[in-house]
Amino acid sequence: MPIQFSGWKSYSEKSKHLKAGQEPKKSHGYIMYHGTHKSNATAIISSGFRASSGGTLGPGVYCSRDIGKAMGYPGSCAPGERVVFKLRVRVGKVKRIDSQNLHLKLSWHQNGYDTAWLPAAVAGMEEDCVWDPKRITVIGIAHCTDTSTKSSLESLIKQHGQVQNGNGKSLDQCKGCGMQTKDKHTMVKCWSCKASICPFMDKHVCQKN
Repeated sequence: MPIQFSGWKSYSEKSKHLKAGQEPKKSHGYIMYHGTHKSNATAIISSGFRASSGGTLGPGVYCSRDIGKAMGYPGSCAPGERVVFKLRVRVGKVKRIDSQNLHLKLSWHQNGYDTAWLPAAVAGMEEDCVWDPKRITVIGIAHCTDTSTKSSLESLIKQHGQVQNGNGKSLDQCKGCGMQTKDKHTMVKCWSCKASICPFMDKHVCQKN
């Protein structure tokens, strides 16, 4: 009996979801998260991140592919005052910081790296430190218990996207693949189960037996 193929896997270099234990690859873009006090959120969206003067991995902007890590920051912030950004991060050249590379814990950038990666196996929850804030783009609000603040911030993200594009056209999220895109993706139907799907989806699992 011939095998019938009804699905696929495809990948985009623009943004990827990796588990916390998987090592980020050079020059790729990844979805990450960053927690902040809601009083700082507007300025971050409008003017970008500011690198910290220090931290576990030295100066830089701290973020994580583990939203649980971002939910713990700032440490002194009450849960209702916290905003967690969803980010797209262009990691550039990445240095893994583990027991073999602890000597580079604070000097990774001086040794030619753009991002330092602290694996979950070392820190409990994975953490990334990005040297250049321009490598980071806020693309959404992953957590905010204040619905009014969340709505306001999401509108600001959309407006800021219009300015960055320079053509008055905002980045919209495709309902099929979830990617932020200027040009609307054309949805198609699976040739087997007839489900509505986007050609840029990470994967489609056909439900037809």
